[in-house]
Amino acid sequence: MKKIFTGLCITSMLWMASPAEAATTQIKIDDVVVKTDTAPEQKNNRTMVPLRVISENLGAQVDWKDSKITLSMNQTTVSLNVNNQTVIKNGKKEQLDVKPYIKNNRTYVPLRFIAETFGSQVDYKQGTVSIATKPLLIENEKIKALQYEYHMTMGGIIQEIKGNAYHNAIYKIFQEKKGDKVEAPKEYYWHFNLDEPGSYYKLGQYDFMTHDNKSIKQFDIYSLNGPFPEELLEGYPKVLLHDVSENSWYIFSEQAVNSIQQLINNASENGFSTVISNTVA
Repeated sequence: MKKIFTGLCITSMLWMASPAEAATTQIKIDDVVVKTDTAPEQKNNRTMVPLRVISENLGAQVDWKDSKITLSMNQTTVSLNVNNQTVIKNGKKEQLDVKPYIKNNRTYVPLRFIAETFGSQVDYKQGTVSIATKPLLIENEKIKALQYEYHMTMGGIIQEIKGNAYHNAIYKIFQEKKGDKVEAPKEYYWHFNLDEPGSYYKLGQYDFMTHDNKSIKQFDIYSLNGPFPEELLEGYPKVLLHDVSENSWYIFSEQAVNSIQQLINNASENGFSTVISNTVA
């Protein structure tokens, strides 16, 4: 059976020179201390982590079939086999110091090799393992954080999401999954409007922030309000994307919205998201 795992998000790793050192070691990805529920393992002085950690946090797509694992991101592809030290990296053979293996139904792979293969820098200093990934650039500006705002019945919440892999993945969805360009709807709000058929409710606002805390790119996602008789909603797209920076509107899809939300959920679970404002009553 073939399984496909996609995702963004990064890793946990441990340099276990001694029990005392292991207890105080921190794992940082893009200066964020990573949360993990599964301890990495040390094999021949190499840090081994579960494959899922790689797919979520480095942003690599993972194709797993039988004992063969293929990881890909951008123009780089690497294939590994469980219990085999030979890997194929962009068509060329290389040798690992430690074989990938399965333990407790999880596949463990070498963290440093995978991280460096996909262009990340790995460093260990004074009890902290640090991984630096490539930042998202918008208009030649490095993105520091993504601010995600959504409203409840009364009040709203703003989350700050860090981690370059998450920024790149979410921005890619906005750019690649937007559909045909359309006119702006006549009625659109932060709140539900059940009086006007064809009105839209803002599901979320996404601001890509630079290092001087300026929003350089903003996207808003809107959902068609209901319930109304079907004949009154005929011809209205269910989801719209507003590129606020360019004041352009596009058809968007529920699948794209769900993909973005899954990335945000992963960021929260792994310690990359912080609530910076909560006015919900």
